[in-house]
Amino acid sequence: MSRIVIALGGNALGNNPAEQKELVKIPAKKIAELVKAGHEVIVGHGNGPQVGMIFNGFVSAASVNSKSPLVPLPEAGAMSQGYIGYHMVNAITNAFKEEGIEQKEVLYLLTQTLVDPKDPAFLNPTKPIGPFFATKEEAELANPNSVIVEDAGRGFRKVVASPKPINFVGINQMKNAINSGATVIVGGGGGIPTVKDENGFINGVDGVIDKDFALAKMAALTNADYFIVLTAVDYVKVNFGKPDQKDLKHVTKVELEKYIEEKQFAPGSMLPKVQAAIKFVEEGGKAAFIGDLKDLEDIIAEKIGTKVTLN
Repeated sequence: MSRIVIALGGNALGNNPAEQKELVKIPAKKIAELVKAGHEVIVGHGNGPQVGMIFNGFVSAASVNSKSPLVPLPEAGAMSQGYIGYHMVNAITNAFKEEGIEQKEVLYLLTQTLVDPKDPAFLNPTKPIGPFFATKEEAELANPNSVIVEDAGRGFRKVVASPKPINFVGINQMKNAINSGATVIVGGGGGIPTVKDENGFINGVDGVIDKDFALAKMAALTNADYFIVLTAVDYVKVNFGKPDQKDLKHVTKVELEKYIEEKQFAPGSMLPKVQAAIKFVEEGGKAAFIGDLKDLEDIIAEKIGTKVTLN
């Protein structure tokens, strides 16, 4: 059968622990069904709402108690991976039990994603993180050594860079875990942005890595056959909201790049998903798919969803 990397959106997991604990059962059941059918499955997830909740929580605590520490963004990302991973491992393990899948382990691997310290994104941070503040001074006090921007009518907020993923810390052990037959959960929130200095020492840095780009890279490095981006739509669409709106069912890299030039896809929404799909097929993947979580089995069967191929 096939090796499949699945990218789940962080919004699919709810906005608090109680919601997440229940919502994670939905993808867990779908994943168990794929494993029962003989596929190898690698799962990644977003963490936007979760890391925001954690980061904002520490900022709020520090505002009322001077002894409460501010937590750097890389640490907040690591906490979100553990929090989400705990629920995902439990849910998938229990789904395996319900499906009668024996001797299959579920592993969550904390993911640090290597990025280039000279990535131009670091010169132009654009990704907002954390709460709004009434004044720039308040925002700077809550976010030392950070870039602060004003959002008209809403206040001042921290922004960070979104560098491109290059590789992953511990990639060989990740491959070993996958090759052992385990169902592996990796790439949480795109991973913690990590740089390596000229002496080989690593350190986490402020940043947000697009999870679809990170998982496309993970899929390529682990020789996955297919990369599936799960979102809230059944197809990628062009001319969205217009009389000539069209569902893309099978599209090549060249065709998709033409649509990108036409600005058919919204930045920060569908655009990074189609760009990640292109990246995967460029690096040797058989096909990438974009579709709705509820249709996962039918996406693999090519009954629904957008299929992206090199040619």
